Amino acid sequence: MKTPNPPRRFGMLLRVKPDRFEEYKRYHTAVWPEVLERITASRIRNYSIYHREGWLFAYFEYLGDDFEADMKLMAADVATRRWWSIMEPMQTPLPNREPGEWWARMEEVFHHD
Repeated sequence: MKTPNPPRRFGMLLRVKPDRFEEYKRYHTAVWPEVLERITASRIRNYSIYHREGWLFAYFEYLGDDFEADMKLMAADVATRRWWSIMEPMQTPLPNREPGEWWARMEEVFHHD
């Protein structure tokens, strides 16, 4: 029997437009079930988004063994693409993010279980 991979932890950052923050929060009180199902199917767990002074910090754990392939499946999902088309105009990505990123990934410098 294959031993499960330990989770990979991700922290990501972007800005939310101040005039759109309340709308952003409203949407996140009732995320569409299809979007949540796709997140789960993409082997993402323990997903949280935090806010402070216009900054959004997202954290999640990835339990799969091919992150890029799972993210491609997520990006191809019709409901997820519709969700992103609503969310992205409310957000401002960091100008120095990596090519192809919307949320800028962060380097983990400390972790303790």
